Amino acid sequence: MAEGRQAKIIAVPLESQAYSIVLGPGTLAGLGALLVAQGIRADSRVLVVTNPVVEQHYGSTCRRSLQEAGFAADTLVIEAGEEQKTPATVARIHDAAFRHRLERGSLIVALGGGVVGDMAGFAAATWLRGIAVVQVPTTLLAMVDASIGGKTGVNHPGGKNLIGAFHQPRLVLIDPTVLSTLPEREFRAGMAEVIKYGVIGDPELFEDLEAAARLDPRAGLADRHRVGEVLLERLLERSAAAKARVVAADEREGGLRAILNYGHTLGHAVETLSGYGTYLHGEAVGLGMLAAGEISLAMGLWQQEDQRRQRAVIRAAGLPLTWPPLDPEAVLVCLQGDKKVRQGRVRFVLPTAIGTVEIRDDVPSEAIQGALERLAAPQAGG
Repeated sequence: MAEGRQAKIIAVPLESQAYSIVLGPGTLAGLGALLVAQGIRADSRVLVVTNPVVEQHYGSTCRRSLQEAGFAADTLVIEAGEEQKTPATVARIHDAAFRHRLERGSLIVALGGGVVGDMAGFAAATWLRGIAVVQVPTTLLAMVDASIGGKTGVNHPGGKNLIGAFHQPRLVLIDPTVLSTLPEREFRAGMAEVIKYGVIGDPELFEDLEAAARLDPRAGLADRHRVGEVLLERLLERSAAAKARVVAADEREGGLRAILNYGHTLGHAVETLSGYGTYLHGEAVGLGMLAAGEISLAMGLWQQEDQRRQRAVIRAAGLPLTWPPLDPEAVLVCLQGDKKVRQGRVRFVLPTAIGTVEIRDDVPSEAIQGALERLAAPQAGG
């Protein structure tokens, strides 16, 4: 822990398995002690799953913390990137679990971004019918979204995250200092999920983002150095708490939790049809939020001023504003393969004001295509 700074604890009060999000600078160095405090036996075997870049920067800190607390820690380094998020990569984690003799009392630590967290979590959910996983996110997107809530999985050629399981972590540890090595493009992509929380239920958070953008119109949200340490921690805390509240109310996405998919329905179509890796997840989500806003305008659900505010914050975060040249019919077909389809009807999360959304399954194809045409026009990039 950084001197003089106290870690913040955010509870995720699930009925079946409550856990905590520990947020604070320098907390990675205390991971081992935190696990012991969570009641995990110090002689347990631990497999740290990470990627090459994170291993270079933070692998030794993570292992040293675990070993100093008494854990027998080994590491598996896998390639990151959405295109690596496949059953074959999960099989590599299973092979490492077998090789290092992970037992039911053992633990997998996911040290990385959302891709590592999803795959390591899914491997933990399926090894010996489920062993513990601890999420240690190292990207902004994973800190505010992917590491919280227990969604794990991999992609199928037909769509994103079609193979997976709900498997809640024992602990989520967020150390903001690791963002110092995060590429700027990855940071900008993570801001999309922060903006999402503002639109779906936290208008004060959205106003914080607007204020930061006004303070530095050049790159107020697109550059982590200009965001500033204090505001960044505030954004992390509010975003993590927002997701924790929704997950606690609806652990397995039976109702309310679906609002967390704001921007994701059409965003996933962008990722799938453009080829995984062309757009980062957050970049695609930003486009999906703009598209959802255009659909809401067409259906009379919110005002042009709301869409203008959303677009301005997305622009301030340095995210794409123009819909890519995708075949409209292919987009509609892709939407039918989305996980959220019910009885053949695509469910959209649509905004009604900054801070409120609703779930609709009555969006006509014409409204979707019209929204995408408007976003593809040069003036839409504004």
